[in-house]
Amino acid sequence: MIRVLLVDDHAVMRAGFRMILEAEDDITVVGEAGTGTAAVAAASELHPDVICMDVQMPDMDGLEATRRIVADPAVASAVVIVTTFDRDDYLFQGLSAGASGFLLKNAGPEDLVAAVRVAAAGDALLAPAVTRRVIERFAGTSDPIGAAEPAPPASGIAVDLTDRESEVLRLLAQAYSNGEIAKELFIGEATVKTHVSNLLQKLGARDRVAAVVYAHRHGLA
Repeated sequence: MIRVLLVDDHAVMRAGFRMILEAEDDITVVGEAGTGTAAVAAASELHPDVICMDVQMPDMDGLEATRRIVADPAVASAVVIVTTFDRDDYLFQGLSAGASGFLLKNAGPEDLVAAVRVAAAGDALLAPAVTRRVIERFAGTSDPIGAAEPAPPASGIAVDLTDRESEVLRLLAQAYSNGEIAKELFIGEATVKTHVSNLLQKLGARDRVAAVVYAHRHGLA
């Protein structure tokens, strides 16, 4: 069962999200919060698998709340930014803060459900259009997404990656999910997760977003 915390300063919005998510057999909403401060406290208390996080809220915005939640080693929750505003600054700041995905509130109910499942599975919710925006902003510059991008290995680019890890990295850079990578390479999802974990460690990358930027910047995509 995927345990979800809903964070939004509008009770009606939270009620709508709850209705959509709890209609699914594998998802349950374990709590709600109306401010960033309340979100940080609820995450620490409830340890949800996924947090659906609004951006504009009183007291503390969702970006700062995400940053604090992700920085807390005792909380292993994936955060999906859910906002009304399709703004690049929200997207990039959210990814820098450690969010696992970015979803607009005008998305369909099925998109919200899919976002929660993707984040719970440990994948990054990067639709191809979002991936392109990230790459266009950062791949041609020396500026990483906050502290997200790894430094190049001292002895060369991705020199320690196995052939299979390099294949997985190329597919990550094309916004493939773990399930899609498994189908493409004819391997199990558990094996894909192992490869992703290994290549992130070797690259010194904090998350999949950093690996994607790294791959495009160094011609590995």
